[in-house]
Amino acid sequence: MEREKFGSRLGFILVSAGCAIGLGNVWKFPYMCGQYGGAAFLLIYLLFLAILGFPIMVCEFSVGRASQKSCATSFKVLEPEGTRWHKYSYIGMAGNYLLMMFYTTVAGWMLYYFWRSLSGEFTATPLSTEQISNKFNNLLQSPATLTFWMILTVILAFGICSLGVQKGVEKVTKIMMLLLLGLIVILAVHSTLLPGAGDGIRFYLVPDFHNMLEKGIGNVIFGAMSQAFFTLSIGMGSMAIFGSYLDKSRSLTGEALSITILDTFVALMAGLIIIPACFSYGIEPDAGPSLIFITLPNLFNQMTGGRIWGSLFFLFLSFAALSTVIAVFENIISFAIDLWGWSRKKAVIVNILAIIVLSMPCVLGYNMLSGFHPLGSGTTIMDLEDFLISSNVLPLGSLVYVMFCTTRYGWGFQNFLTEADAGNGLRFPHQLRWHMTYIIPAVVVFIYLKGYYDLFAPQGLSYLIPWMCIAVIFLLFIFSLARCKNNTKH
Repeated sequence: MEREKFGSRLGFILVSAGCAIGLGNVWKFPYMCGQYGGAAFLLIYLLFLAILGFPIMVCEFSVGRASQKSCATSFKVLEPEGTRWHKYSYIGMAGNYLLMMFYTTVAGWMLYYFWRSLSGEFTATPLSTEQISNKFNNLLQSPATLTFWMILTVILAFGICSLGVQKGVEKVTKIMMLLLLGLIVILAVHSTLLPGAGDGIRFYLVPDFHNMLEKGIGNVIFGAMSQAFFTLSIGMGSMAIFGSYLDKSRSLTGEALSITILDTFVALMAGLIIIPACFSYGIEPDAGPSLIFITLPNLFNQMTGGRIWGSLFFLFLSFAALSTVIAVFENIISFAIDLWGWSRKKAVIVNILAIIVLSMPCVLGYNMLSGFHPLGSGTTIMDLEDFLISSNVLPLGSLVYVMFCTTRYGWGFQNFLTEADAGNGLRFPHQLRWHMTYIIPAVVVFIYLKGYYDLFAPQGLSYLIPWMCIAVIFLLFIFSLARCKNNTKH
């Protein structure tokens, strides 16, 4: 069966950007930027984005395009005989399912809040902050409501994927992303024109080195490094699949640069929506779900025309969430097609049922299973699933891709360079070989281990030591992939 292709360059860029642009861009980046020194943090973030996230993205695209396969079989196609790189495929595939086990629920929250905002529930009658908070808590306590919106998300996204790459994924995501970009500009302009918004803009974008010193330079650098690393959704094959749908008319460096710029633009504009508006109405710009589902509905409740602006904001969030879900679902569908030769229709039907079942623990984790705290007191099943993705699959997967593309026991740097540079456009700087071979793996390992330490250290040595041992075991497994089973020289 001939592999499907994107119909246009714009489609590829917008679909890939849609996968990279997630809800973390909206509720995490603006808060971090503001808290860690505004423009000073931004500059550090952009530096790490260029030297860390961007090269790994080019690696993942190259593996996908060269193999013409998803991460299910791409390493098998390209790896030297006797090596074990293909064993990572199982982790990559599991990662995509794990992400959707909670992301479908979160996307359902966005659709729910868009509907409620459109109906005027938050603005028809003045609501107190406590009442708005209770509405979110009531949502979490209702397994039926959560299940309905999760299933709606799954059916909607898989329905789009069932139409194929060009007619479904590309066509619909292109429309959603163009609308998303339009909405975010409109919302940002409106937010910056609010009375008192200037203080928020200064807080967000003016360098505050005193605040940086207060937070600790090391903490600021690590925060910028981590955000730059995770923002592009690299490491679990989500970019590789779109690379496999791409022809060789354009070099991958230029395409990856366009996607990185789009991702950064959305993150920056999200900050211009949220922070000036919060300052205008004297509301603390909290991080995490409380910002989206409590703080901002409270803000729209006070705002003139809040029903309209709230609806547009949650529509923007719905597009951001759905574009990611569609992209990952396409990756999941490709696993079945590449591994077992299933038709797209069969892969869609089977995976609709699988994802719905697999998403139920997350749904029930806020109500019927709320007594289960997998990572310590106060944590939920979603926290566990997010931890497995954010702190394990993404960093370890990124390590695999960069090592595979640079070491002589993998695909090799020259093969990577040839693939990345095929077509018109920017050439990948070959001078980065040493940086990619040694510096990037070292930084990724640091991010990975510090993520474990930061999570479990506050819970005491009885938690920290076993979990750090687990982290080291996972690392040893990743490094073992480069070994040759038969000691063949390469």
